[in-house]
Amino acid sequence: MRIATWNVNSLKARLARVEEWLADVQPDVVCLQETKLADGAFPAMAFQALGYDSVHHGEGRWNGVAILSRVGLDNPVNGFGPEDPDPQARLIWATCGGVRIASAYVPNGRSLDDDHYQYKLRWLARLRDQLAASEDPAQAIIVAGDYNIAPTDADVWDPKHFVDATHTSRPERDALAELESWGLIDTFRLLQPEPRLYSWWDYRAGRFHKHEGMRIDLVMGTQSVADRVTFATIDRNARKGQQPSDHAPVIIDIAD
Repeated sequence: MRIATWNVNSLKARLARVEEWLADVQPDVVCLQETKLADGAFPAMAFQALGYDSVHHGEGRWNGVAILSRVGLDNPVNGFGPEDPDPQARLIWATCGGVRIASAYVPNGRSLDDDHYQYKLRWLARLRDQLAASEDPAQAIIVAGDYNIAPTDADVWDPKHFVDATHTSRPERDALAELESWGLIDTFRLLQPEPRLYSWWDYRAGRFHKHEGMRIDLVMGTQSVADRVTFATIDRNARKGQQPSDHAPVIIDIAD
């Protein structure tokens, strides 16, 4: 089963690119982030024509997450569930091909002295609490998406550039470590341990062409998923061409 995550940075602006990519790469499950669509505007029929069922949790101009699946899509849940709703559309769950999958768009944080940074840390803690309360790390679970955290200094082009900045701060990395302590594993790194492999490049200053990026899009899976990973890559080609997203898809294959 091929599973991918991609922050498309506006599905309205990039639907044709996404459709072309789906036809070319043939993923079985895709987690999308930053769709920037209300639920009523989500192009479910377009994806259905390509063989994908879909669920979407959106709010309009900002955020928005979705899951596309051609291996079944059951038990969808928006956010942290009806008892603990998040005012922003950043998380959606579904079961696809026997794997419980979440598409997550972790808050950016903006700056270390911004209220949004504290919201980011609280959001990650809520995700950890939801996993502890509702999921079993012995089962096949994936939380994929734009984490807005580079796990280590090997995941950024220049650690000095990010001193006293978000995405690499100790509290953010500690929050990611808490998810790992629950039972999530960075599946991409199992097969791709080398540094300087990035999934996001700033539009400004020609960062993509200079290979100055960050790996902040992750496919985190439990041990039963990690044991089945046979392939992992970042599709840099999807970052090329006219009006690309600033993120590239991260892809893993897991054996049946």
